[in-house]
This record gives sequence, C-alpha cells and structure tokens, in this order.
Amino acid sequence: MTMLDAHTETLRDEASHEPDPVHTGEVTKETQVIAIYGKGGSGKSFALSNLSYMMAQQGKRVLLIGCDPKSDTTSLLFGGKSCPTIIETSSKKKLAGEEVSIEDVCFQRDGVFAMELGGPEVGRGCGGRGIIHGFELLEKLGFHEWGFDYVLLDFLGDVVCGGFGLPIARDMCQKVIVVGSNDLQSLYVANNVCHAVEYFRKMGGNVGVAGMIVNKDDGTGEAHAFADAVGIPVLTAIPADEDIRRKSANYQIIGKPGGEWASLFETLATNVASAPPLQPTPVDQDGLLNLFSPEETGGDVQLVPATQADMRGGTFEEKPSLEVIYDEV
Repeated sequence: MTMLDAHTETLRDEASHEPDPVHTGEVTKETQVIAIYGKGGSGKSFALSNLSYMMAQQGKRVLLIGCDPKSDTTSLLFGGKSCPTIIETSSKKKLAGEEVSIEDVCFQRDGVFAMELGGPEVGRGCGGRGIIHGFELLEKLGFHEWGFDYVLLDFLGDVVCGGFGLPIARDMCQKVIVVGSNDLQSLYVANNVCHAVEYFRKMGGNVGVAGMIVNKDDGTGEAHAFADAVGIPVLTAIPADEDIRRKSANYQIIGKPGGEWASLFETLATNVASAPPLQPTPVDQDGLLNLFSPEETGGDVQLVPATQADMRGGTFEEKPSLEVIYDEV
C-alpha cells in the first residue's frame, strides 16, 4: 500500500465514526456565549438589541458584540449613534503608537455593554480576517476574564468565509441561534448555518443550534416549517407589525418591561437562556423549495439540457476525433 493509499484509508476510517451526541443538559459554564446568524436585513440587530436590553432589565450582565462589517448591531441600542469600532480604533491607535483600552471601544446603556468589531471598507480587505483580528484584540483586552452572564455575537450569515464561521469552527460559543423570516433567501442562509454546524460537529466540534427567531412573521408558516424540518425550536416569532417597524426605524427599544411588546422579549430571553444546543438536520435545496408553493418559487420549472446545436444557434454535426488510438499489444 502506498503512502497516499494509507492516508486515504485513515481519512475514510475517521469519516466513518459518528460524532459524539450534542450535549443537551444544562449549560454549566458561567458565561453563555451565543452566536446569532442570519441573512443581512433579516432583523438580527433589531432582535439582539431588544433581547440584550430585556436581559439587562432582568438583572443579567450582558455583552453585545457586533461582528458585521456594517457595524450597525449596536445602533438601535444607542439611539442611532455609531460606536467607534475595534478595527478602526486599533488602526488609529497603532499609527499613534498607543494601545487600545476598553474605554475606547466598549459602551453601555441601562446595564447593556456593547461594542462593534467593524471591518474594512469595501474593496480594501477581507471582512473575515477583520473578525479574526478583532477577536485577537478582545483576548488581549481580557475577554476570557470578563464577568458576564451572556455574551451575544451578531454575525452576518450570508458570508461563508472562515472568519465569520469562527465561533462554530473553534468552539468559541456554546450554541448558535438563527434568525429568519418566511422568505426563501433568509431560510437558505439559516440552512447554510445548520450545514456549518453539522460539518464542524463531524470534525469534532461541540457547538449546536439552540433554535430560531422568526422575524417579520406574516403568518404564512414557512419559517416554522423550516424549523420543524431541521429539528430546532422556534424561540419566538416577532410579528410583521407596522408599530414595530416604525419604532425600529426610529431607533426605539421596544423590549422594555411593561411595554406593549415586552412579553415577546421576555419569552425570548427565557428561551435563549434555557434552550439546549441541538444537532440540526439541514435540508437540501429541494427541501427548502418544498416549504413554499411552486407558484411562489418557480418550483415547477424543469431543467432542459442544452445541446451543441442550441449553443451554436443552428445545426451541429459531430466530427470524427483526430485522436490516434493504438491497438493493445
């Protein structure tokens, strides 16, 4: 057996072993680190700002970290104001020969601590690499010694490079939450995140999916059907309501105790805290399409193979090959 064959057999043997079952008991680590993924525009920042605010009002110590290059996770929390990002601040301090301090990048409101990792400008660097650099700096600032009950990480789910998958790939969080609506694209992204979790579980990882937040729920049911299909619970469903949309657009927190929408985020806070990390069963493309009626997705379209004649816009006559074929001796 050659060295290549031996290596192939080793890989096959490793692949044949099923991963250990996902831990479904109580999370025992003092700080729960939770990564939230979703398609851009799905409402992650809206949900997280209100969730973190409600948690803080319930007496929890919460750190919200925006990990999206748009740096807009904390804008709702701070009434539309932008935080200086870790990436930008680090660059400026480095040019000035100074060190970044926690006061430069972390801010608070009513008990919620929040910061933005940031990222490069368009065309000027890799967003994933910015995420990695940001976490390296957080570690230097003492990330692992901070005393929080919850650390919530807001990640852009429709970017597939390694930096954005860091918490899943390196077991930097205990569980993942996906955000989606009753539309194909947001569920496609949520399904991709489930695929990533499944992949890294097979590689020896321990992260699971705790559930799904359904945002802008218009009652058509596709997001709930998706959650059932992949085997994760719906942690809460936020309705597609004009009052919510208007207040969110005006940078108003609606997840306040005693408010009209308080029960939504009280339920979400309870479910996020107690939901165990599960091993999802992602669906294939046809499975996603089947969640919707064919009229909505074009699912009744058939694949018609193209011919050489089609490609030439006319007829095609196959010519004999010029390859010389020798008779076997």
